[in-house]
Parts: sequence; C-alpha cells; structure tokens
Amino acid sequence: MSDIAAIAERLFEARRVGAAIPPVRTLLPAKDIAAAYAVQTANNQRREAGGEMRVGRKIGLTSVAVQRQLGVDQPDFGVLFASMDLSRSADAISASRLISPRIEAEISFLLGEGITRKGLSTAELGAAVEAVAASVEIVDSAIADWDIDIVDTVADNASSGAFVIGPWQPFTADMDLRSRKMRITRDGEEISAGDGAATLGDPLNALRWLADTAIDIGDPLRAGEVVLAGALGPMRPMTAGSYVVEIDGFKTLLVRVTA
Repeated sequence: MSDIAAIAERLFEARRVGAAIPPVRTLLPAKDIAAAYAVQTANNQRREAGGEMRVGRKIGLTSVAVQRQLGVDQPDFGVLFASMDLSRSADAISASRLISPRIEAEISFLLGEGITRKGLSTAELGAAVEAVAASVEIVDSAIADWDIDIVDTVADNASSGAFVIGPWQPFTADMDLRSRKMRITRDGEEISAGDGAATLGDPLNALRWLADTAIDIGDPLRAGEVVLAGALGPMRPMTAGSYVVEIDGFKTLLVRVTA
C-alpha cells in the first residue's frame, strides 16, 4: 500500500469510528500540499463509490483570524457531500455525531453556471452565481486536539464536518458582501463576530481563488454546486446550546446543538 493510500485509510477509519488520530503530516514530505490533496481525493472518491452524493465544495482558512488559530498562511478546500447537509433537520444537532466540532458563520454561493476559465472579473464571477445565503459550517477534525497544519487539514477534506444553509436569495451585482456584518451568539452570549471582508477581502475573492484552483487540479466548479466561501470570523468550539447566527441582509439562522 502506498503512503497516500495508507494515510487515506487511517483518516477514513478515524471518521468511520469517530475517533481522532495523531497528525498525518509526519507521514508526508513537509508541506507537501499536493500529496495531501491526493489523500483527500482518495477518500472522497471512496465515499462517492460507496454511494454518497457530492453537492459542492468548501473553502477553508480564508480568514486571517482562523489562519492564526491554526498556524497556516493560505486557503484550502474540501468537498461537500449531501450527508453533511443538516439544513433541513428539524431536530437538534448532536455534537456526539462528530469528533471535535467547531462552528463558524459563512456566506454560501449556489452556482448557476460552471466556471471553466481562470482569472474571471468580479462581474464575470457574479454572472455564474445564481443565489447566496447565510450559512453555518460545522468544522471537524479527525486529528487529535486540532494539532494540525495545512497538510493535516487538506488531507482530512479541509476538516469538513457538516453545514447548515439558510434561505437562498438571488445574487445581484450590487450586493456588497464584503461589508456584511456577522455575529454568532450561544445561549445569548456573543462568541464570534466579523464581516465579509474577513473572507480574503470579499467572499467573491474566495470564490475566485477556489474557481482558479479547481481548474488547476482538473476539476472545475460545476453548475448546481454549493460553495461555502469561508469564515467571516473566528471559529469556536461547538458545545450544547442554542446558536443564533446573524449576517446583515440575510435571515437569522438558529442552530440547536445537544451533547
């Protein structure tokens, strides 16, 4: 078994049984992000082969605050599956279904068109976006104690856990997403705050980075995909409680979490 396959198996099994494992970065050449994406791809292909439906992608580490938290200096991305989408769940989310969940607020895009050309202008990017929504990403790491660097998180599908998306609203060119303020409270206490500018200066900048990167790896963004554009503020541990997520111009999201 190759190193890539062996690391992929370790991460897949960690997710299957819900038990964290030591960092995998020591098993790959230092900062070998291409190898880390190869691990991610192996497990995502295994999930698809097992019948899981791919629905989009997430951009991670777009906020300087989150990069500082994790000691990295560039974005990453992962793949979203339908099984991660808890938007229609009428029940509280159980934290025990994940390994070490953390919560963050994001703006999500719904693509009306695929993006197959690099370096699009903001107007061209906007033309590919059908709708936007406020969203919550529940970030989760299979690496013990969140002891991760860029290689660990990339290999672990960008530390993807689950997500909740609010009502979609049509995207228009005059939307100023970078100035939208965000606030998360848990049981009435503010735990995170930020704005759209925290996402690479503008959530559309994050979308452009992902679109270009996806083309570089030969897997361009597709029509109908959901894209979680990245955190608007620091992520926080997700413990039992009632979370209210407010982003200017979007309907308030309520996420209830049990132990």
